[in-house]
Amino acid sequence: MFYYYGRKKQIAKYYPKPNCDTIVEPFAGAAAYSHYGSNWTRQVILVEKDEKVAEIWRWLIEEATAESILRMPDLKVGEKSSEFLHIIHAATKMAFKFRTIKVTPVLERNWEISKRKMAASVHKIKHWQIVCGDYTEAPDVEATWFVDPPYRGDSGMGYRHSSAHIDYESLATWALARRGEVIFCEGDGADYLPFVPLLDLKGVAGKTSREMIYYQSNRRPLQLDLLGDGLAHIQPSLTR
Repeated sequence: MFYYYGRKKQIAKYYPKPNCDTIVEPFAGAAAYSHYGSNWTRQVILVEKDEKVAEIWRWLIEEATAESILRMPDLKVGEKSSEFLHIIHAATKMAFKFRTIKVTPVLERNWEISKRKMAASVHKIKHWQIVCGDYTEAPDVEATWFVDPPYRGDSGMGYRHSSAHIDYESLATWALARRGEVIFCEGDGADYLPFVPLLDLKGVAGKTSREMIYYQSNRRPLQLDLLGDGLAHIQPSLTR
């Protein structure tokens, strides 16, 4: 729905399609998985510990309309803003620590695009729910659990509730106890669950990062076939 550092908008298509009627994202962020394709039509429960991010979702779900979003002022290069919704469009995870930000060409462009996309999609999320709290406060329901925490280590730093504040072994134990199916995202090197590679992403300056996945389900088996490049080809062996 909006720009958020680390969101899964570009790679949502690589994850298994939800096999349950409910999707729960216990680290909601921008909820790109729930918004992808027709996923949004299901019952969606977002859990977000960052109060400011949760407030954005509350506003979008309960108050915002396409017209009110489009009426929001554009940003101009050189201006300053203290609006958190503007700040998170700055294309850096360090933005979460900013109180004010100077508008750059990147921020101006991201905001203009995001306004249009939010306006076009806001009608899709009116049946969604938002819970402001820790992942452990998610309802204990059978669901497709899309678990996308700040990644362990340096890559998960910068967020207001960063990797420095997460007990990953406890998170893994909690995730394994969920009913339905669990899609768990991580970065290369994480070993607190038996992750397998999903895909490599090209970043700035030619750098690449490897996305990892752990999947479990009591609803259907899933094949993880390794390709020649060592990445996992995820193919559900059953469909709903």
